Amino acid sequence: MGPQRRLGWMALAAATTMALAAGVITAPAAHTADDPVEVVVNGDDVRADNVNGLTYKGLGVLSCNSTSNLLMDYKAEHPGRYWELIRVLFGGKNPLINHVKVEMGSDTNTSTGSDPATMRTADELADASRSPGFQLAADAKTVNPKLKVSILRWVMPRWVQNEWNKGTGSDEMYKWYKETILDAYEKYGYMVDYVNPDTNETRDPDEAFIKWYKKAILADTDFADPRYGIPAKKREQAEKAYRSIKITAADENTTLNMGPSMLSDAELFGMVDAVGYHYTTDDRKDGPVGSDTNLPYTRLATGENKYGEDKEVWYSEGVGSFGYTDYRVNNTEGPNGTSTGIGGVQSALDLANRSVKGYANSKRTHYIFQPAIGSFYEGAQYSHKELVSARDPWSGHLHYDAALYVMQHFTQFAKTGWENDTNTAGIWRAVPEASYSGVSGTENLDGSNGAPSYMTLADPRKKDFSTIVVNDSDQPKTYRIKAENMRLGSDPTMEIWETRGPDAGRPYDANFKHLVDEIRPGGAGYYTYTVKPRSIVTLTTLDRSHDKATKERLPESWDRTVLDTDATGKKHNTRDKFLYADDFGYEEESGVQVGTGDGAHKTSQPYLRSRGNQPRYMVDQTGAWEVGEDADGDNVLYQYMDQSMKDTGAWNRNTPNTSVGDFRWENYRATVDVSFPDPEGGLAALGVRQQKGMAISDAAYNVRIAPTGAWTFYEYGTAVKSGTVAASDGYRLAVEAKGATITAYIDGKAVSTYQDPTPQTEGRVKLGSDFHKTAFDNLKVEKIDGYTPYARAQLDNMDSSVTYDGTWSRKASLGDAMDWYRSTSTGTTAGSSFTVPFAGTGIDIIGGNDGTAVLDVYVDGKLIARDAKTAATDKRLATYALRGLPDGAHTARFVLKSGKIVLDAFNALSGDVDRPVDTTPIRDALEKIGRPERADYTADSWALFASASSAAKAAVTGRQKGLDAIGVEQITDRLEEAHDRLVRKDGTAAR
Repeated sequence: MGPQRRLGWMALAAATTMALAAGVITAPAAHTADDPVEVVVNGDDVRADNVNGLTYKGLGVLSCNSTSNLLMDYKAEHPGRYWELIRVLFGGKNPLINHVKVEMGSDTNTSTGSDPATMRTADELADASRSPGFQLAADAKTVNPKLKVSILRWVMPRWVQNEWNKGTGSDEMYKWYKETILDAYEKYGYMVDYVNPDTNETRDPDEAFIKWYKKAILADTDFADPRYGIPAKKREQAEKAYRSIKITAADENTTLNMGPSMLSDAELFGMVDAVGYHYTTDDRKDGPVGSDTNLPYTRLATGENKYGEDKEVWYSEGVGSFGYTDYRVNNTEGPNGTSTGIGGVQSALDLANRSVKGYANSKRTHYIFQPAIGSFYEGAQYSHKELVSARDPWSGHLHYDAALYVMQHFTQFAKTGWENDTNTAGIWRAVPEASYSGVSGTENLDGSNGAPSYMTLADPRKKDFSTIVVNDSDQPKTYRIKAENMRLGSDPTMEIWETRGPDAGRPYDANFKHLVDEIRPGGAGYYTYTVKPRSIVTLTTLDRSHDKATKERLPESWDRTVLDTDATGKKHNTRDKFLYADDFGYEEESGVQVGTGDGAHKTSQPYLRSRGNQPRYMVDQTGAWEVGEDADGDNVLYQYMDQSMKDTGAWNRNTPNTSVGDFRWENYRATVDVSFPDPEGGLAALGVRQQKGMAISDAAYNVRIAPTGAWTFYEYGTAVKSGTVAASDGYRLAVEAKGATITAYIDGKAVSTYQDPTPQTEGRVKLGSDFHKTAFDNLKVEKIDGYTPYARAQLDNMDSSVTYDGTWSRKASLGDAMDWYRSTSTGTTAGSSFTVPFAGTGIDIIGGNDGTAVLDVYVDGKLIARDAKTAATDKRLATYALRGLPDGAHTARFVLKSGKIVLDAFNALSGDVDRPVDTTPIRDALEKIGRPERADYTADSWALFASASSAAKAAVTGRQKGLDAIGVEQITDRLEEAHDRLVRKDGTAAR
C-alpha cells in the first residue's frame, strides 16, 4: 500500500477520532426509511494486498471449562447426530466456523466447570485426548481441512504454577505446551496453528514471556524424545510444522494494552501474528491522533502504522445467542409491549451487530464464540449462551438456534478463511469505507436507535461483493448501494437474502435465511432496498438462488428423552427399576470414530481410549475425574487431584465434584461405592437433586464421609445431622429422595431421615471428594416403588404453546443464567392468567418467587383448587406443584388472585409409577366426609367439591392411572379443603 493511501487513511482516522471525541456519532439520532443510508463499494478500496488484517476469517468456537464435555458422549451414543453437527458447523464450501480455539484445562473451575489437565504432573505423559476441544478440532478437520487450531491457558497445573510463582517457570510452561501440542500431533495428525503463551484475560500482558516463548519455538530441535511419541520418519515434518506455529496475544478483556505495545515495540510486533481481545466492539481511543494508544488495533489491521504491515485482529472471545431464539420471540420488550422478534439486546441480531461493529470500530475480522456449542449441563454459570445446545447425549437432542442462520449471512456469501502465502486463495476482504455501525453499546448492543449497521465483504479480484445489513429497530431502513470500479460482469443483479421473525400465523422459522428479492441498479447506479424491522439481510452480487447449501435448513432438534436406562446405563428402558447405572467398565460400548491424519480419515478407537478415559455423561465442576484400574485390575472412577495437585488459581474455588444425569429426575435412590486409596486421607460425597451451581453443596441433599467413619448429612451446605460409623477403607453410600422425605444410608443402614418443609424436588446426582485421590464405583440410580421417578417434559414460559391473558411482562434481554433460557414472565395484576398444555399426572410451576402469589387452578376446564398458595422459592425450584391427575393430556389454567408470580418453566410429571400405591388416606377422608347432599350447598362451592370428590373416588377404585404417593397426598388434601369450603345455601359452612 502506497504512501498516498496511507496518508488518506490517517486523515480519515483523525477525523473519526475527533468526531468520536466530540460525541457526534456515539449516540446517533433515530433514523427512518425516509433517511436512506448510502453505501459506495469502491473497487479501489478492496485491498487485495492486505493479507492478514482485512481478510475475513469468519467465525470460531472456543472449547473450554467443561462447555464441550458431553460432545464425546454424543459421538458415542448418537454418532450420526454428532457427525451431522460437525458438518453443519464446519463443513461445506462456505463453512460457518473456521477455527477451534482450545483453552487448556487444569482440572480447575474457570467458569462453567473444569477441563482435564493434559499433564497433571511434570512426569506424566501428555494426553490431549482428555480434552474434548482437541478431539473436536480433529473431527472438524475431516470436513474442513483448512480449519485453524489455537490454544491458550488460564490456570496452570500446580507443577507449573509452583515454578511460575518463583519466577523460574518458563521451562515448565514451555514443556506443558510443547508436550500437549506434540501429543495432539501424534494422536490426530494436526499441528496447532496458533499459541497464546500468555494467560487468558490478562490485564497486564507478559510481553517478555511472549518473546521468550516465540524464540524457544524457533530454536527447538528436540523432537526425538520418546515422551513425544513422534516416529522417526515424521520428526522432520513435525519440527517444520512446530516451528511454523504463530503467536496470538493477549486475550485481554478489561484492558487494551497489547495493541499499543506492538506498535511501540518492533521486536514484539515482529513476533505476534494475531492480536485479540474480548467482550467489546471498540478500539482504544486515548492519546493524540497517530499515537500508539489511538486506534491501535485499527492501525494494526489496516497496516497504517510505522511498520507498514497488517496484522490479524480477532474478537477473540464473544458470546453466543442468549437463550433460545424460538422462545424469546414471544417477549414484550418492544414498544408498547410488542415483541422484538429475533432482535433486542443479547439476541441473534445483537450477535450480528457485534460482528459488524467489531469490524467497523476496531477492524476485527474474526469472531470467536464462547461457546458456539453448549455441551454441559444447564444450571452452571453462564448457561444458555450458545448457538447449538447439546446437553442430552442419551437422547440425541440438539437445538440449533436461529442465530446460526443469522451468522450464515456473513459466511455463506463470501469466501472466508486465511489467505495463503502466495495470496491466491481468494479470501474476501472486508472493506472499511463500506462498513459502519452506529448502534448503541460496546458489548451488549442495542440497535433500537435505528442507526445504520452494515459491513461489506468483497472478492479481492473485485468481481463480487456482499453487504450485510442489520436492522435491530422497529422501523424499516432504506439502503442505497452503489458499486464503483468493480468488475461485476454483464449481469449486475443483486440477490437479497433475509432472516427475521415470523409473520402472524406463520411458522416460527418461515422467514429464516430466504431469498426475498433480486434487484438491479437504478438511477445513478444505486441498488435500493428497504430493510424490514428486526431483520438481517445480505445484499450480494453472487448467484446463490439455486445453491442447495445456501437454502439448506438446519436439522430438527428431536425430543429431549429423559435418561432412563437399564442396568448397563447404555440402553433406554423405562420398564425396569433403573434410571441409570455405571460400573465404569463400559464393556457394552463399541468403538468410536475419531478424526486422524490431519482430517484425512477417521479411525475407530476403543471407547475409553478415544476419550482419554473420561467417564460417561459426567460434567466436572472441579477435579480430575477419570476411569482407571484398581488393585484388582477392575475399572473404577478416580478423582485424582490430591494435595500435590491442589488448585492454586481457580476462578470458582470448590472441592472436586462432578454431575451426572437428568435435571428432570425426581424421586429416586442414588447409590455408590467409595474408597480411599490415598494414605494421607480423603472424603467422599454423594448428592441428589442438583439443579444449579458448581459445588457438592449445590446438590440439595448430600452425605459426606471420611475414612475415619465420620459422616455428615447436608441440605445444600447446611448440616442436618452428623455421626460416626466404624472406620473403613470403603463404604456404600446412598441417598433416597421421595417427595419431601430424604434418607441417607451408609452400608445399607439409614443414618438420617430428613423431612424438608420446602423440598427441592428434582435434579441430578453429584459425586464429590476433597483434595485426595478417591475412588467411586457401582453408581446406581433407581426408581422408588409408588413414586413418580421424573418429569416427562419441560415447557419454557415463553414456549408458544403457553398462552397468557391479562397483563404480563415477558423478558429475555439481560436475563439471568439461572433462569431457564434466560427468560421469565412476570404477573402482578389480579385476574391475569396463563394456560399450559401438558401430558402427565401433574405439573410444577418453576421460578424464583417471593411466595405472595395466590392462584385459582383449573384443569381441563374444571376448578380444582381455589386460593392456592405458592411457596417462596429460589430459581429453578417449584413455587407451586400440582399432582394426582390421571395420566394423559391436560390443559391447566392458573388465575392470579393476588400477589406477584414469576414464571420460568413448567415441568410435566410422568405417569410411569412402579407398583400400586396405598390409597388408604383418600379412603379415610371419604369416610370422614360422608355423603354431603348437593342440594344443600351453593353451586360455586359444590363445583369445587364435586371435582375433588370425583378424583378421590377414581383413585380408590383404581381408575387413576399413574397415581403415586404424592398424588395421594394432594388428592386427600384437595378433598378435605374442598369439603371445608362448602357453603350451605343458608350461608353457613359445611362444618
